[in-house]
Order: sequence, then structure tokens, then C-alpha cells
Amino acid sequence: MRTAWLSLCLSSILVAPLQAAERRCGWLHNPTPGNVWLTDRAGDWILASQGGRETPGMDRVPDMTGREWVRTNGAYGYGCACVVLNAEARRQVLRVHAAEQLPLARCRADRALPQP
Repeated sequence: MRTAWLSLCLSSILVAPLQAAERRCGWLHNPTPGNVWLTDRAGDWILASQGGRETPGMDRVPDMTGREWVRTNGAYGYGCACVVLNAEARRQVLRVHAAEQLPLARCRADRALPQP
């Protein structure tokens, strides 16, 4: 019994995939202080939630509230961006490595993205 349990534990470690960094592009939402997520073709990727968890590496996301930013709540709103991140299969973001702002037209032209 003990051997079977140990074998099961070792096999689950061996089959657990190592998550490589991936580049995801879509709508970057920051509707209120502390709340940031990216919506791409696969769905929503939570980067920070007010009063909750902030993904390590969020300091690598530049201020995107200048040009190409749609204000919906004071300086808060949304824009188009690509974020390089590590995530689990359940779309839980583990780390942000980089981010860049894109023109709004790029996300608006992508038919696979939902409207912001």
C-alpha cells in the first residue's frame, strides 16, 4: 500500500507540466484601483485584484494610461496589450515577465476578442 501511494505521488510529479512563459494579447482592463486583468481569445487572466492577490512581476507592466487608453472611470479604463506571463491551466497567472501596449485598433480588429 505504501509503495503504491509513493508510486502515485512520484508519477504525478513527473507528469505535472512545467509552464513556460507565454505571450498573450488582448484587452488589458484596469477599471478600478488594484483590479487588473487581460481578456484574450481564451478568456480572462487575473493579474491583480483589489484587497487580494497581486501577481509577482506586476511592476513590469508599464503605465498604459496615456495614449491608446479608453478612460471609463477617471484614469481607469482599458487598452490593448500583450503580456508575457506564466499561468496554470485554469488561467491562474503565476508571474508577469513583460507587457507592452498596442494600438487600440489591433484589438478592435481581432474578431476573436470580445468587446471590452
